[in-house]
Amino acid sequence: MKLLIASDIHGAADACKRLMAAMDKHQPDRLVLLGDLLYHGPRNDLPADYDPKSVIALLNAHAQNIIAVRGNCEAEVDQMVLDFPCMATYNQLLDPATGHTLFFTHGHVYGPGLHNSVHNLPVLAPGDAMVYGHTHIKVNQLSDELEGVRYFNPGSVGIPKDGTASFGIYHDGRFEHCEL
Repeated sequence: MKLLIASDIHGAADACKRLMAAMDKHQPDRLVLLGDLLYHGPRNDLPADYDPKSVIALLNAHAQNIIAVRGNCEAEVDQMVLDFPCMATYNQLLDPATGHTLFFTHGHVYGPGLHNSVHNLPVLAPGDAMVYGHTHIKVNQLSDELEGVRYFNPGSVGIPKDGTASFGIYHDGRFEHCEL
């Protein structure tokens, strides 16, 4: 199973186009979106390439392959224009090759407490992973609290707060960061 994981597009159309090019390059089985897809929210400046209508079209072209969760900037109107479910607080996927669960969330309801994410952990077993966004900062580390549990944050597509726009790849049971 190969996943391309992205978060915090925030309506940045040029960055989303680069993400779609990464989809073509990496050919994942699914695109996992960790919320904050269309709007920038009151705490962020507008991305220079802000064009949510273009982002809608780019994402809807891949709707059949998207797994998405709700970020703190999503609203019901987003679900009206997106052709894939995006209002769940979390989603889970079992990797059939490893038997481990990948817990997908944005980071504002469930999170590991790193870089301003909420500290609210779901029940996870050794080998499982919490995959979250929200902070716009890349993370790939083992938990200090939950033995054998990995925390992975792909960073941000549209408004990176650690200097580089990025996404993640999950393949063969491993996570890696990729720059856009």
